Amino acid sequence: MTCRYFTVFPFIALVICGRLLDAKSHPKIPDFLKICHRSDPNLNECIRTSVEALRPHLREGIPLLDIPACEPLHVPQVEISQGSGPVAVRSTYTDIQVSGATDFLLKAVKVDLEKERTKLKIFLPRLEMVANYTMDGRILMLPITGEGKGYGNYTDINAIVTTQGEDYANSKDGNKTYFRVTDFFVDFNVGHATIHLDNLFNGDETLADAMNVFLNDNWKTVAAEMKPALEDAVAELFMDFANRIYAKFPKDVLFPK
Repeated sequence: MTCRYFTVFPFIALVICGRLLDAKSHPKIPDFLKICHRSDPNLNECIRTSVEALRPHLREGIPLLDIPACEPLHVPQVEISQGSGPVAVRSTYTDIQVSGATDFLLKAVKVDLEKERTKLKIFLPRLEMVANYTMDGRILMLPITGEGKGYGNYTDINAIVTTQGEDYANSKDGNKTYFRVTDFFVDFNVGHATIHLDNLFNGDETLADAMNVFLNDNWKTVAAEMKPALEDAVAELFMDFANRIYAKFPKDVLFPK
């Protein structure tokens, strides 16, 4: 994978594990999980503490809550298309394996119950990724094409996640009140990245080596060009993911008073 895609994985890795925390209020809740009530005057700190208590258990997963093992984290497939500008690439990534996602630090939580809005500040010391990739296009006016394995190592990752939601009556469950996310915003920054793509240019080692050097030398520039498109793509993907989780539980189960 190119650096411009790998820079989004810090968020992907955390959201897959982190959004599953919403299932923590299931009736079969484990003892190590702390329930946070909407009436708690220290709700923000309660949520942060609850996430910290859950984090050590994410590595092996929590079968009781249908939370899969997050080390490594597996993402089946992601596609992205950037059609214009200095970076114009169509690419597909499959069998994505992410390591380091459970080492995240939830730096801050801010919940606005009246506006149904949540803001999270997250830090990840490092993420390591490997995936199968196919790619075709141009990066900073240079052609790039390839199909094979992609590797990435990312450090000092900061992300801000903001979600907007709303209540709705679920007619399939006696018109009980459920919750869904209507908007999902992501802003992420990576301190440093190194990447390598196997089998670029149909195995031409000279061109492939030169492109890998170029990508590592210019990863910040490439990432800056791709950042808006990547943030939109990730937000759409994980708003859908979050809503599939929220749809399993009435609001009073997920967010008791």
